Amino acid sequence: MALAGLRRHVGRFLSASNELMAASLSAASCAEEMQKAEGGGCRDDAAALRIKEVAMAAILVAGVLGVGLPLAGRKRRAMRTDSAAFMAAKAFAAGVILATGFVHMLHDAQNALSSPCLPAVPWRRFPFPGFVAMAAALATLVLDFLATRFYETKHRDEAARVKAAAAAALAAASSASASEEDITVVTVVEDERKAPLLQTHCHGHSHGHGHGHSHSHGHELVQVEGREGDVSEHVRSVVVSQILEMGIVSHSVIIGLSLGVSRSPCTIRPLVAALSFHQFFEGFALGGCIAQAQFKNLSAVLMASFFAITTPAGIAAGVGLSTIYNPNSPRALVIEGILDSVSAGLLIYMSLVDLIAADFLGSKMTGSLRQQVMAYIALFLGAISMSSLAIWA
Repeated sequence: MALAGLRRHVGRFLSASNELMAASLSAASCAEEMQKAEGGGCRDDAAALRIKEVAMAAILVAGVLGVGLPLAGRKRRAMRTDSAAFMAAKAFAAGVILATGFVHMLHDAQNALSSPCLPAVPWRRFPFPGFVAMAAALATLVLDFLATRFYETKHRDEAARVKAAAAAALAAASSASASEEDITVVTVVEDERKAPLLQTHCHGHSHGHGHGHSHSHGHELVQVEGREGDVSEHVRSVVVSQILEMGIVSHSVIIGLSLGVSRSPCTIRPLVAALSFHQFFEGFALGGCIAQAQFKNLSAVLMASFFAITTPAGIAAGVGLSTIYNPNSPRALVIEGILDSVSAGLLIYMSLVDLIAADFLGSKMTGSLRQQVMAYIALFLGAISMSSLAIWA
């Protein structure tokens, strides 16, 4: 009897779970979402396509300008990564990213997962957007930690090999001395991007019995380990730039797809200016991190290009999928809500931990009081500006 009762309960639970799963992942259109998507009768496929083309061009230009300015200006005095103007602009961009996570992405996730089209259980019984965002932030923390340890270990191994090579070079230079007049000079040459270079200069001068004369110079450059603080800061810059790009790219794809599948000009039109503004300052924050990480030119260009084309490519993909993808179905709402929540968690973590805390609580904010006040004002202005755009988009 007990076993039969247990089987009945398990069967009912599985049946109810299957029904909820089927209702949540249905591809059929939902009447409420259809009414919202129509925008009060504002549906015109041809006009929407024209606006999407304008949006792709405007967002691409904004992204290129945003990510390119810090990279192109890192050799100029006004836009160096330690200048007051750069710190203020990066603080403004950090505020924009923070507001994007809290005000835009998390709000969109909440709207999607609390839609009447989805079954009340479990979607309206549990705060899934906040939970998924928290899980994404914690996962980013673990990834951040592992990546930092990986790069630190890699750097230590390289430094150990270089120090061994330096010792061997010095020993070889000393043993190769042909007379007491030979001199071995060791100097340190600073390299802009990496640890200092150890330069050994051997000067040999000797006379033979047949009045022969020989004069030789030897030069060798070997790299030695830099200061521990500089190494750690460089490693953090590399990790931050890569994880920030991952977070920005992931939510840029989602935004692009959402705009691309929309058929309402009334919905798309206000998004063009908002997304261009958002793309410019996200690009500036990313470009600043890439500049601080001091990547080689090719790596920096590849990272910048990948960021710049992501949202336009997402829009183009959305246009192609609009004929087979139903954005008003429960399945689309669940996917959109979860992905928006993940993006929100990534952006909130990166803006608070790796952009705001790293700059405002670290050694970088050691300038004058005026510079610090400018950075704080820029941070709040960025957050307020991006939050205000939620009125229209």
